[in-house]
Amino acid sequence: MGTFFKDCVHPKSKWPKCPHTYKIQFRDAADKQRVESGFGTDTPAIVRLSEVYNAKRSVPGGAGRAARVAKYGAMRFEEYAAEWRSGQRHLEVSSLRHLDSLLEHHVLPALGSRRMDSFDHKVVDGFIKTMERNGAGLATQANASDKLKSIPLDAHRLGLSETNPLDGVKPPQYDPARAVIPSPAQLAQIRTAGDDTFLLIADLMSGCGMRNGEATAANVRNLVAGDV
Repeated sequence: MGTFFKDCVHPKSKWPKCPHTYKIQFRDAADKQRVESGFGTDTPAIVRLSEVYNAKRSVPGGAGRAARVAKYGAMRFEEYAAEWRSGQRHLEVSSLRHLDSLLEHHVLPALGSRRMDSFDHKVVDGFIKTMERNGAGLATQANASDKLKSIPLDAHRLGLSETNPLDGVKPPQYDPARAVIPSPAQLAQIRTAGDDTFLLIADLMSGCGMRNGEATAANVRNLVAGDV
């Protein structure tokens, strides 16, 4: 359960009368050695040890949780994120590419080296504030913070933290403008304006239903056959 002691020069037989305070030593749910001090007599020290012991016994699957905390708590975020990413098999290829881009360019540079057991709401909130200071667009902020939050939330479900690391975090407020679809007459005018690059993008978007980023990324190296 743990031990209580004094680290003064007095022998154990003199502890009840010597002026030094008691300390307790125990192992927490993650099997890490802990020391607490400041107990005036042995009674509150024993009470505190009993509280710690009962709390550990009352946690369902305490031993399993301790093993998970020991394994994943010291893991760096980039390692945990890679393991979490491998489990996102339900996502489409395009969604996985988007996820990888957000991780590579926004999340991992800021948090990749952080230990998983150090995440709390201030870390997540600080990441969002950093994106704001760096001038990232609101859509990017919203997408990056959404992907980031999925990872420590997964760790929370695993038992790495007793409290939800997302509690109290205010996500970026992304309110996109209303999309306007051009009329056929307006589209005819668009298809006669601008240079060849602009006309090609306009044709790909209107003819193939591509978004602007997809149309801009189209190039001859992506052709899959001579007639496609």
